[in-house]
Amino acid sequence: MAFLQGAEADVVLAMIDRSGASAAFDYLQPRDMGEATTDAALEKRYVYDDVPAGRTDHTIVHDGSPYALTYSRTYRYVSLLRWHPLESEVQPTRPGSRQSDNWAAPRSTRQTERTLTL
Repeated sequence: MAFLQGAEADVVLAMIDRSGASAAFDYLQPRDMGEATTDAALEKRYVYDDVPAGRTDHTIVHDGSPYALTYSRTYRYVSLLRWHPLESEVQPTRPGSRQSDNWAAPRSTRQTERTLTL
């Protein structure tokens, strides 16, 4: 949904240091354009089974929120991801766990049968 690096990411990283991750969530969430964001992520195959994160990444997922924040001070980037259910999971027949969640972000072109968008 949002991927900032370099000087743009430095602004958000400083915000996290000053005000916490919630401020970064609030700052980045308006970049989510709903279906347009989903369609762009699917078209570019920015699709993941899990929140993508490296060894230097910090990942924050707020319980009940469709968003995950991943950032790295080492590599100077910030990424906000949005969970997107598979069509078959939109109306589950039983309550499901979040283990089948899907995530997407503009960091890889790996293709999978699962759907994640950002």
